[in-house]
Amino acid sequence: MAMGKILVVESGQNDLHTRLVRAEGFEAVQVESLVAAEQAFALDRPDVVLLDRNLEEGGAMEFIHRLRGLDAEVPILLLLDPEFIHHAAEAVRSGAEQFLSKPVDPAALAVVLSRIFERVQQRKRNLAEESRKIRFAVSPFFGTSAAVQRFEEQVARVIMLDRPVLIQGETGVGKSALARWIHNHGPRKGNAFVELNCAGLGKEMLESDLFGHEKGAFTGAVTAKPGLLEIAHRGTIFMDEIGDMDLAVQPKILKAIEERQYRHMGGTEDRTVDARLIAASHKNLQQLVAEGRFRSDLYYRIGGLPILVPPLRERKEDIVPLANYFLSRFASEWRCGSLELSHTTAKTLEKHDWPGNIRELKNALERAIIYRQGHILQPADFQLGTPGPRAESEVDVSLTLAEVEAQHIHRVLDACGGRVDEAARRLDISRSSLYQRMQKLGPRLKQA
Repeated sequence: MAMGKILVVESGQNDLHTRLVRAEGFEAVQVESLVAAEQAFALDRPDVVLLDRNLEEGGAMEFIHRLRGLDAEVPILLLLDPEFIHHAAEAVRSGAEQFLSKPVDPAALAVVLSRIFERVQQRKRNLAEESRKIRFAVSPFFGTSAAVQRFEEQVARVIMLDRPVLIQGETGVGKSALARWIHNHGPRKGNAFVELNCAGLGKEMLESDLFGHEKGAFTGAVTAKPGLLEIAHRGTIFMDEIGDMDLAVQPKILKAIEERQYRHMGGTEDRTVDARLIAASHKNLQQLVAEGRFRSDLYYRIGGLPILVPPLRERKEDIVPLANYFLSRFASEWRCGSLELSHTTAKTLEKHDWPGNIRELKNALERAIIYRQGHILQPADFQLGTPGPRAESEVDVSLTLAEVEAQHIHRVLDACGGRVDEAARRLDISRSSLYQRMQKLGPRLKQA
């Protein structure tokens, strides 16, 4: 099975690059003209376009513009004769992903294509996960409890103000979903919504992700890279778990908010950004300020419009309707017929404290569906109060925090069959953050 489909635009009399692409395991669709390339692109929707054209030839630059109009995300790899390399920068600005000078080294082409295709696959996985989130999306104000009504009134007062918002609440209450809802219903709807989880990111990676970097800014920075602030221009940037942000990065974020200016890592040029900041944290930021772990000036800047999302234990009457909502979605997605909660189960769910809130409720429903004995779910199907192989009272208190973390990550990876993307989703951290933890824990993880 081919790794992916690549549209190769080159002369039929010289199909060198087509043969190189096929030798690397990709499916190649070869066309000779730009007109044929547009037709093939519309018909086949390739993963990557490999364009062997010198930009002084008629229509080549316009072709890149037109492809970007058809698909703003498809990577375009440009092959150029050395005498036309001076056009490369213009081509990249127009939408080309990257360029290579001819004659192309087969090994270099293989590496570049593999990296591009890996990003394509990751984008597809992200889109699939986003689609899944949309299917399971529930209004942040789902329910009829007094707590939800007060919460909705609080959000209504700040949504159109186009100022920084601070969302506070326990783990699993839906802070990320609320941030997206505020963006989609606020003055910047229709523009980019960019999300960054600050937990687990070191200073260098956090700064690079936020502000971007210039080539050579640090070891491994082989090319320049735009930051998330750049991508969020005129839209919204959501910084989840901002309480975990490195202290050295905080003044730079403050400058970006107050002066709307920032610099790439390794850069000297001030760049302008116009993005609404929505921050979130399950930690008490005021306490972090008092402990010197969070800058007071940043807190006062982002905390002017605070929103507190109520936990499930303060909205008991919403638990069963929420459970039924998710139950119907799971039943539809898994095609397992109608599913119901028994009367006893409904009462059991209402009595549970749900320290993990909505996320814990969803995970409990998934587990109950897997272990159910019939279409009517019973309390035993949920195994509430048994988070792992040991009961809470049996936890080995001699373990260090790193060892406990390693054991939990090991169990989740095992439950997910080693699939890192799925494990990261269940752990509610980014894929890159999980990889960092796995690398940091190292031997402990293998022994867990």
